[in-house]
Amino acid sequence: MQGLYRKEKTDMLTIQNLVVRYPKTEENAIDHVNLTLEKGEFVCVLGKSGAGKSTFIRSINRLERPTSGQINWEATDLTKLSEAKMRRIRSNMVMIFQHFNLIPRMTVFQNTLTGAFGKRTPYKNLLGIFSEQEKKRVYHALEEVGLEKHAHKRVEALSGGQKQRVGIARALLQDPKLLLGDEPVASLDPSTSRRVFELLKRIHTERELLTIINVHDVHLAKEFATRIIAFRDGKLIFNGKPEEVDDRRFAEIYQ
Repeated sequence: MQGLYRKEKTDMLTIQNLVVRYPKTEENAIDHVNLTLEKGEFVCVLGKSGAGKSTFIRSINRLERPTSGQINWEATDLTKLSEAKMRRIRSNMVMIFQHFNLIPRMTVFQNTLTGAFGKRTPYKNLLGIFSEQEKKRVYHALEEVGLEKHAHKRVEALSGGQKQRVGIARALLQDPKLLLGDEPVASLDPSTSRRVFELLKRIHTERELLTIINVHDVHLAKEFATRIIAFRDGKLIFNGKPEEVDDRRFAEIYQ
């Protein structure tokens, strides 16, 4: 009888027959995708522009609404949740964007502090009431990304790489279980992109996250990923180890 009542794993992301179709189109942006990812995996998503990478990432946290299929996270089908319940789930998911989504005239500290909003009451957020413990968490997050000396500098005065690190610090304040990245280094130079990926991988390892990131640079994906998946025309065409992405696979993905 041992194992008969084995506890269901709740640290997995299971995607079943996922379809995303935009209004007034006849083609699927995501076409019947099936995939299971686990806590601890650092997944890089490859594919040409328009292949479905961003739609896939954004459908996981319902920034894009799936047309059909299931997205199961912590034993909950996210596709069936109301927007109010989905907002609560998103408090354990974070998205790092290509264009930072920061408020330029606010300070690094203030922008980072907004990462706490999802787990606070609207009343406290509106009045700007923050505890000393919350403020300490902001400084700790900024230390993690190496920006503690820039805490009171306006974001508009920062470099692109520094702005992206503010976005990462803001994400850390949510204490996430799932980290999503929608081309977070696409607007950065190669050297800065690599430093951002080093930071993301360190945080991923220290916090034992499931991380899923779109990336346009195959070399970065092969260096940092534990798994690579690839899309073409909305279909999942590759799901395997980084070392399996050889010249033939590269041609299949980007032809």
